[in-house]
Amino acid sequence: MADFHQNGNITTLHNLRTRSLDDLTYELSTYAETRKITLILPSLYSELEGPALAHIVDELTQVPYLHRIVIGLDQADEDQFRNAQRFFARLPQTHTVIWNDSPRMQALLQRLDALGLAPKEPGKGRNVWTCMGYLIACADSSVMALHDCDILTYDREMLARLIYPVANPAFPYQMAKGYYPRIGDGKLNGRVTRLLVSPLLIALKRVVGDRDYLDYLRSFRYPLSGEFAMRTPTLPDLRIPSDWGLEIGVLSEAWRNLAPQSVCQVEISDAYDHKHQELSPEDADRGLSRMSTDICKAIFRKLAADGTVFTPNVFRTLKATYYRCALDLLDGYYADARMNGLAVDRHKEEKSIELFAENIIRAGQIFLDYPHESPFIPTWNRVHAADPEFLPDMRRAAAADLEEFGAG
Repeated sequence: MADFHQNGNITTLHNLRTRSLDDLTYELSTYAETRKITLILPSLYSELEGPALAHIVDELTQVPYLHRIVIGLDQADEDQFRNAQRFFARLPQTHTVIWNDSPRMQALLQRLDALGLAPKEPGKGRNVWTCMGYLIACADSSVMALHDCDILTYDREMLARLIYPVANPAFPYQMAKGYYPRIGDGKLNGRVTRLLVSPLLIALKRVVGDRDYLDYLRSFRYPLSGEFAMRTPTLPDLRIPSDWGLEIGVLSEAWRNLAPQSVCQVEISDAYDHKHQELSPEDADRGLSRMSTDICKAIFRKLAADGTVFTPNVFRTLKATYYRCALDLLDGYYADARMNGLAVDRHKEEKSIELFAENIIRAGQIFLDYPHESPFIPTWNRVHAADPEFLPDMRRAAAADLEEFGAG
């Protein structure tokens, strides 16, 4: 059972196993009568053919408090879009599949590009941003939740616990971040959080000194989780990163826009497992290698925006400090895993640390070489200011795609 202590500058809500799912569902259904709740599912077409998403949809069919489900579909052709509509058709809630690669949606992106506001690259960040824009255009929800489509251990209690803190009108929270232990197949998982983010934040504190932002990030037990819920008034001013820094970027936006008392983390599962990325040491633009670089850049940019000065010497010192911190933490992970009967391959773990150390330097060099680079997609407030008809047009485009390319 989780402890009940608070030891960070944000509130931690634990799962003490003292309340049933039926009880949570009943209360959320009561709130949903006046505070409509929407779920966003950013999906690759390939995930429809994987082992996780069919089970996720089965679980969602039993969730009565969801008003709307918005599915962002990436990397799909026309036939696959039709198939996706059939795949999600069993959902009883109002739901929309947004075909991000449709001619209509691509034309809208070109319209933004002419204004200098288009997302720079496809990916999860752009998919989430598009879904949020569609939700804003619908203007009928008070609460938005988001989770990944590759969760192998999914059950609907995860969603209930994720949504509850922001759906309860008596609570002050504008954003809730999900956390959980990362174990599966008898192994300790969560390599990027354990071996990169945790030791990097310790190293940054030693190298650049105390920063409230670093203490804030260190308060999250799993900062890279893809599960969060927000009250929808915060969405129009949210800056979504277009790269692998999405999760850190959203936390950074919460830090910028919200008081710490308005942010919480909530334990949503006893065990969580999903599709694992390859390390890809041979290709810096793929897998965990790309992810680690983008995460480092996101953290460096936020610290720089708050006044931290970075130089090549700082990054060299940071790499050395990180490496030592990561190896020290690895000893602790190994002992913890052994005590709980879990496997840890120390050789692979140290290879990961070595790659991440190199990518700290790589991310730092990119940061120094391209100081004006903006990885963020413009906020929906800015898009609306530049093109007031864009959001209604996007909603109409999604509806027209569904009508023209119906599942049949």
